[in-house]
Amino acid sequence: MAKMPFWRVALLPVSWLYGAILRLRHALYDTGLFKSTRPGIPTIAIGNLALGGTGKTPMMELVLSILDGLGPIATLSRGYGRSGGTFHEVFADDLAQRSGDEPVQVKRKFAEARVFVGVDRAASIEVIMQEVPDVKAVVLDDAVQHRALDAGLNIILTTWQRPWCDDALVPVGRLRDLPSRSSAAQIVVVTKCPDLPAPAEQERWRERLRLREGQDLYFAGIEYTEPMLDMAGDRPTRMPGDKGTDSYLLFTGIADAQPLVDHLKVGHKVEHIAFPDHHAFTRSDLDGLAARYATFAAGPKMLITTEKDIARLGSAAGTPLEGIPLATIGMKTVILNEPQRFAQLIRRHVATHTAHS
Repeated sequence: MAKMPFWRVALLPVSWLYGAILRLRHALYDTGLFKSTRPGIPTIAIGNLALGGTGKTPMMELVLSILDGLGPIATLSRGYGRSGGTFHEVFADDLAQRSGDEPVQVKRKFAEARVFVGVDRAASIEVIMQEVPDVKAVVLDDAVQHRALDAGLNIILTTWQRPWCDDALVPVGRLRDLPSRSSAAQIVVVTKCPDLPAPAEQERWRERLRLREGQDLYFAGIEYTEPMLDMAGDRPTRMPGDKGTDSYLLFTGIADAQPLVDHLKVGHKVEHIAFPDHHAFTRSDLDGLAARYATFAAGPKMLITTEKDIARLGSAAGTPLEGIPLATIGMKTVILNEPQRFAQLIRRHVATHTAHS
């Protein structure tokens, strides 16, 4: 067994104190001393126990795709990285500074969805029910820790590379909540899987994650779209990226870019410039990207980023990136085992819910 690094040993007391605070908080909700509200409409909360990088936004997009055609569907996010904390609806031409990068990304991909941001999830849902009286469901991003809301269906994600059973509470590890909180989930999804594990391995995962009887366990992989070239302008026209491109200068401000880097490296030279998650790009950042693009490779090359990052970056027009081929690559979550059953569980939760008045 590997010896724990000294810095982690030194931080253990802080991690223990944080764990004690979490246990007290959950106990206050579990005993009813703190109030938790179950909304009068179907709610689906997508979350994780770690700090980020498990694929919550792609999972929200998968759920929205599954619910397509059932009627008006709303989403609700905190809108991380936005200025201010007011409740409001998100529109496709919003800036990330106003609404957060992920809500803007979702709205641009799902025009029919009613996308909202709000800090108080329970209160925000009440307003959504007033503004969209015929709403069929609200899908919430990152709401598992928001105990004031008792969602009807909880989906908790963990990654193949770093499941919660192999992690520790911050600051020693990356967990922001107790592993025992996973018991609140009706569905657990192991994301970023290289492939579908064999049945025996799936059972070992159930044991490792200590899932209770009745919790559904799914495994999910990632599929990437072809890079789409941004043609400039505030509402850019997009076209398929040049498949003859030899080199990509990739820049990202996401929690875990390694799967994307590995994907792009197949058949291409890739240099990756990593920024912090939800990074707000500055003029200096763009100057640096333009300067590096000019020298990083010879031959056909392209600057490339993610849908989440382009929501924060906005148009390249009038910036140091103007005139540089800038492509956006999308990703989606794919359920590897029993995808039809997964979709059925989501649809059944919404379709069988008693309508609110």
